[in-house]
Amino acid sequence: MESCLRSNTVKRVIYTGSVAAASPLKDDGSGYKDSMGETCWTPLNLSYDMLYEYIHSKTLAEKEVLSYNGKGLEAVSLACGLVGGDTLQSKMSESMAVLISQAINDELRYKMLKFLEHLLGKVPIAHVEDITEAHIFSVENEHINGRFLCASAFLKTAEIASLSQKLQQNISIPTEFIEDTKRENRWDSRKLEDLGFHYKCNAEKIINDSILCAKRIGNII
Repeated sequence: MESCLRSNTVKRVIYTGSVAAASPLKDDGSGYKDSMGETCWTPLNLSYDMLYEYIHSKTLAEKEVLSYNGKGLEAVSLACGLVGGDTLQSKMSESMAVLISQAINDELRYKMLKFLEHLLGKVPIAHVEDITEAHIFSVENEHINGRFLCASAFLKTAEIASLSQKLQQNISIPTEFIEDTKRENRWDSRKLEDLGFHYKCNAEKIINDSILCAKRIGNII
């Protein structure tokens, strides 16, 4: 960021953040706030079973980027949900593998999915096409600055499993990969949409495209 300032040629910085930095957990860990939105920051005073270094680094980095807003730079942070959809690579991204871990019967990645559900109340998800469009929107919209959560659906892991089986009926998910928290946290982020951004992909398309991608690559036979 300091290099951007010194260059005198950079007007706006678009930072790709993570919803892992936006947990609605209360600071004392006693429960969740009523909803998840841009005002939520993951409490760093709590200990976490997984992704400890990742959570700390993403939270501190995002706060640092946003601290430059109004100091000669426009800082925009897109805190992205778990990204699925498709890939041009020969293997799935880690994010997509976690998203459909139930469908591919991946125990380790399912533990990560459950951890995200515990951290965030539910799991925010987004299609890679919408994430790409959100970045383009952030470059082209002259009025945008500050922090934005970027996800088009907010689901329990049990809902992800249910949709996976509904959309791809040949998918078999073991019962140990389906645990309903009965949690009903609310998603309270419309800042991007209020500026005119439109999500094209709903939960069904995100999950279906992710499973089709896994089949094409060979993760699901």
